[in-house]
Amino acid sequence: MIDRLSRSTLAITRAVLAAGLLTIALVLPVRAGSGAVVVLTATGVVDNVMADYLRDGIASAQSSGASAVVIKLDTPGGSLDAMTQITKAELEATVPVIVWVAPAGAWAASAGTFIALAGHLAYMAPGTSIGAASPVDSNGQDITGTEGDKVRSIAVSTITSIAQERGRNVDWATSAVAQATSATATQAAALGVVDGVAATLDAVLASAQGKQVTTPAGPVTVDVAGKAVVDAPMNPVMSFLHLLSDPNIAFVLFVVGIAGILLELVHPTILGGILGGFCLILAFIGFGSLPLNVAGLVLIAFGMLLFALETQFTSHGLLALGGLIAFVLGASILYAPPTAAPLEPSVAVATPLIVVMAGAFALLMGAVAYAAIRIRRMAAPKGTVGQQVPVGTAGVVQMPLAPVGTVFLGGETWSARTADGRELDRDTPVRLVGLDGLVAVVALDTSPPAPGPRPTGAPAPATPPTAQS
Repeated sequence: MIDRLSRSTLAITRAVLAAGLLTIALVLPVRAGSGAVVVLTATGVVDNVMADYLRDGIASAQSSGASAVVIKLDTPGGSLDAMTQITKAELEATVPVIVWVAPAGAWAASAGTFIALAGHLAYMAPGTSIGAASPVDSNGQDITGTEGDKVRSIAVSTITSIAQERGRNVDWATSAVAQATSATATQAAALGVVDGVAATLDAVLASAQGKQVTTPAGPVTVDVAGKAVVDAPMNPVMSFLHLLSDPNIAFVLFVVGIAGILLELVHPTILGGILGGFCLILAFIGFGSLPLNVAGLVLIAFGMLLFALETQFTSHGLLALGGLIAFVLGASILYAPPTAAPLEPSVAVATPLIVVMAGAFALLMGAVAYAAIRIRRMAAPKGTVGQQVPVGTAGVVQMPLAPVGTVFLGGETWSARTADGRELDRDTPVRLVGLDGLVAVVALDTSPPAPGPRPTGAPAPATPPTAQS
């Protein structure tokens, strides 16, 4: 017995250790061998996930003796706090950090401008852009007033200190914040904003070879010639969390979540509620890194509610039309905040996605309306005896009418409501007074119940005595 317990304990211990090692492998960044060039890919919104990934990646490469770290950057901007963590890690790194804005078509906008300028060396692929780091409002205009001056002053001082530390064009850096200036790869290289234009990673390393950079540990000469290049992507957990900050993914998750909750309310199912709640949680995790406009959020939820009501009430398509308008408007302004915080990303729900989802809801509501019209044009359903249920038919309440419920009439179960709006409990006798489409309109039956058949073996009722003459 003791041996069996020991073996069981050993097996459990091994399983726990294996699970722990797997978790560590998923969470920790890839460690490169000594002398290697570590490539960290930073795409999408600058959020805390990206900050943790880049900070830990730089620290890991530094501790393993890597020759250099290359940050492949493509971002519309993001969180001020996350950007501060990343630039701090770059400025404090003792290993050369090279920022490469790539591939073609990529940009280092808003917070991305700060990240690019904070690298020891910075390069851009042809067809990329950098800049436009000025805080703006929902109309793309500069924030005015005291608040605007405050946030702009902070951003200007931050980017000025970074540009001075790295020996870059301070005037252009401040104009990127003060006037939302941007530049192409060629312009940025000519202005001294970045160190050059490089179409490939090999070109980046070739250009960086032999350059001297200043680190907190002193001057360091970049030596990457012939060194192994190691990609260190985000682990699966980080990738999933970072994916949630994609504006389109967060939007779809929110719509699916609201649809699941409404389905649970209209037609209770455990699956709908669980799926809806889970999607809403994930959506709000993503919204935490995005410039969310609450008005857009409310409009989308209201539109979805009108879609659900269209399936329950006769509106001849008016509820569906109102829902469609609210949905499209909400999706269009979902990421257009009334006042943007410094360095917030310029993001929006993709127009093709709005068109596709709005079209899908329009087709669905059209199908619902068509089915309702066909049903209402049909003759009233017949009872089990082959005759239409006539007015005056007696019945009984099955589901309490409060004031809508169900009744049993003519051998069938009907959706029903009371004619005068009163509430009737279960098993209350009623009589049919009319039909409203497929809804029976009933009233309380106050007539005495008809005598039923006498059960077998029951005594006959006593005969009253008669008077004797």
